[in-house]
Amino acid sequence: MMNNTAIDSAATEDALSKYYTYALYLSIFTIFYNLAEGIISTIIGFSDESLTLFGFGVDSFIETVSGIGILAMVIRISRNPSSSKSPFEITSLKITGWSFYILAGGLILSALFSLYSGRQPESTFWGVVISLISIVSMLGLIYYKKLVGKKLNSKAIIADAQCNVVCVYMSLTLLASSFLYEVFSLPYVDTIGTFGLVYFSVQEGQECFEKAQTMSDTCSCGHD
Repeated sequence: MMNNTAIDSAATEDALSKYYTYALYLSIFTIFYNLAEGIISTIIGFSDESLTLFGFGVDSFIETVSGIGILAMVIRISRNPSSSKSPFEITSLKITGWSFYILAGGLILSALFSLYSGRQPESTFWGVVISLISIVSMLGLIYYKKLVGKKLNSKAIIADAQCNVVCVYMSLTLLASSFLYEVFSLPYVDTIGTFGLVYFSVQEGQECFEKAQTMSDTCSCGHD
């Protein structure tokens, strides 16, 4: 018969395996959600001439690239929690960081052009709808990623959950600018919202490079 220690060890391994599976599903959901959000937001944003919604959609595409790197991380630590960070993960973070900087630059130029030309969105209704869906989705992802991260004692998964907090701030920016324009038709509020996205894009870019540097300086992650 198996002794109690062996039984407890087997139970612990089963529990860890279950939560690593949950982490894998959460990562896959994040990728496909951001991809769908990016496609819908950019198409509608372009059609309605809503710069904030269009920029929000481009950000979602960048988050998809970041999510692929996170998925690689989850697969790696599920197979070997003490394995070193892979070059793929570090490269993915750097690409994501540069993408956020490029997005910020593009949004600044577009916002300045909108101010110069005086062009206003045809409608921001869908910006309100998409931002509300995004807020609910991101809050759910944050909750469950933190839960799984704590169960696995994984700082990396918990840090990934914290990244989604910035996505909530960006969604709130989109919601505020879209709602104010749709209800009160305030001039240039869409452009102001775009500058809000610029701020968060730069912030996310900086975080990506900081994480990449930390990974490069660390030879092993353990459960980090």
